[in-house]
Amino acid sequence: NLSTLGDRACRALMDEVEHDITKARQKNTKVGSFRIDPDGMQEKRKIPLAQSEAFLTDLLEKVCERMNDYKLEEDPVTKERTFKRFAPRKGDKIYQEFKKFHFYSDAYRPLKFACETIMEEYEDEIFSLIAHEAHYLADKLCREKSDLCEASANHSEL
Repeated sequence: NLSTLGDRACRALMDEVEHDITKARQKNTKVGSFRIDPDGMQEKRKIPLAQSEAFLTDLLEKVCERMNDYKLEEDPVTKERTFKRFAPRKGDKIYQEFKKFHFYSDAYRPLKFACETIMEEYEDEIFSLIAHEAHYLADKLCREKSDLCEASANHSEL
């Protein structure tokens, strides 16, 4: 079981992925196939955006950029340290005001590095879980991969 940066990064990463997937499930997109109908037109069909390969690829390529939106918090009772999102998400009422300010700290480089390491190593599994609409992505990935990101966890402890 992971109790280091790798686990915390995994949870933050999967929080972002689950948020975007939940939003995307409410939308559809048109995708083409290689088939041509009798009129010579490419067949198009609607699928849930969350199942679109283009959407998923884009999501997984950019998700680690959002690690700067997290801060490390310690539970006052259990002393457990976790990353919590402090920045509002696009679409939140306060987002327009919030984006006028720029928050960045080198302190979050290890979190981004851990996120990128997880993506490098487990991108296919994450993609597969999402494509099959697996619920509880964080538990499935972060708990089952007990060796997840030990290298990045040992790289730097926040």
